[in-house]
Amino acid sequence: MRDQLNYYAARVSAGLMSRREFMGRAAALGMTAALANTMLSSAVRAAGPQKGGTIRVGIQGGGSGDSLDPAVAANATMTMILRMWGEPLVELAAGGGLDGKVAESWRSSPDARIWTFKVRQGMTFSNGKPVTAEDVLATIERHSGEDTKSGALGLLRDIKSMSVDGDEFTLELGSANADLPYLMADYHLIIQPNGGKDDPTACIGTGPYVLKSADMGVRLVFERNDNHWNGDGNASTIELIVINDDTARVAALQSGQVDMVDRIPPRTAGLVDRAPNITVRKTSGPGHYVFIAHTNTEPFSNPDAMMALKYGMNRQEMVDKILFGYGSVGNDTPINAAYPLYTELPQREYDPDKAAFHWKKSGLDQPVLLRTSDNSFPGAPDAAALFQQSCNAAGVPVEIKREPNDGYWSEVWNKQPFCTSYWGGRPTQDQMYSTAYLSTADWNDTRFNNAEFDKLLIAARAELDEGKRKQMYADMGMILHNTGGLICPMFNDFLDATSDRIAGWDESPGFGLMNYYAPIQMWVAG
Repeated sequence: MRDQLNYYAARVSAGLMSRREFMGRAAALGMTAALANTMLSSAVRAAGPQKGGTIRVGIQGGGSGDSLDPAVAANATMTMILRMWGEPLVELAAGGGLDGKVAESWRSSPDARIWTFKVRQGMTFSNGKPVTAEDVLATIERHSGEDTKSGALGLLRDIKSMSVDGDEFTLELGSANADLPYLMADYHLIIQPNGGKDDPTACIGTGPYVLKSADMGVRLVFERNDNHWNGDGNASTIELIVINDDTARVAALQSGQVDMVDRIPPRTAGLVDRAPNITVRKTSGPGHYVFIAHTNTEPFSNPDAMMALKYGMNRQEMVDKILFGYGSVGNDTPINAAYPLYTELPQREYDPDKAAFHWKKSGLDQPVLLRTSDNSFPGAPDAAALFQQSCNAAGVPVEIKREPNDGYWSEVWNKQPFCTSYWGGRPTQDQMYSTAYLSTADWNDTRFNNAEFDKLLIAARAELDEGKRKQMYADMGMILHNTGGLICPMFNDFLDATSDRIAGWDESPGFGLMNYYAPIQMWVAG
């Protein structure tokens, strides 16, 4: 039986048989699905990546107003675009920790205040220009300058000085930060010639692909960079097709128009997984779907109004009816068990009586306006309707405005005072908090401003005692839980899907679609 299945697995690897057909034959021979999957994965790995062909990706989030400047990337489409043509100093490793990209090694002073990165030798940009430590310095300068609009600014504010010595780039921080290398993996911090100061949208980087054409919000085409320093990238051509409508995106995969898609709606994930030649990929992690309120704007600056909305959220109902079990209950912080040094906080439950008490105490009588869109997260309009119902049952009036998908991230998120949104999470608690909850962070989309929180965040970076650091993060979580503008009902699993035309899927930390590296690391199997 094993010899026969090994033969079938080899045919799958060669593109001569679909995964579905293989699984059906394995079942007919009495083999369990788990063992059959193991055999198939081993055969695919043994066959190794195949070079050539075209991989087409259906992805959501993009819009006509998107910019190719890494500094302002703010959605899944733009993150994947950056993966194609550029690289940061370091990147999350599949097995944990960090892999060197533009940096081949790094080290710190004993107190974690001074960090030095050695730039990889022999590396060139896609225009043929050698990569230097000066390019790295210019990149970090552009993203940390006072006039920058970079989404990474909040991570870089503590830089005291920067310098270059030969092929080494050194950062001196105002205070210690043991997580500093993880911050350098932020997807905004793509190393560009002269830091992108000359033309940040030129898409010249060290990545495995080169941009050939771009119709923003519609379609982008990349060709493999044969001079890439590590030879990454298997397909000759990668097409990114922006399909923001969930139904249309899934239909494109099922019809063979694309080979992989992100963000399968949880409602239909089981059905999609049963379709011929398609596999749904589930990855748990730090991603979360949220309702965000600007705490410097009425009525959300009223603590009792915010508490009424928090007690008016039925989190378990959200997990059951929006995620269909593909996730877990949130607790009004962005941190879950996916993070190191996590501490579970007392769970806030739906409580109509407490919601009514705080709403009455707030003295408000006008409805709260919530803006939403399918583009904010799968099922967001339905989630908004559930929230409206649970709040209204407590006497807390909520109105809903459904916004267009195109332009949601440029016109609604981080501009309007109350809307649905999502976060993919970050590798460390410090990075998540520094990106979105430090009072000075540009992506502080709840306008959260708490001096004690800021103080703890800075202190935790310098604390090398893990027990003390863990308690600091727990204290920060409780402050945000009680006083923040974040209403986090659920942590979502990443649900992607691939066709059997491509192979090479592997588990990866970070965002969905293998941290958005799937089209680079997978290959055309047949």
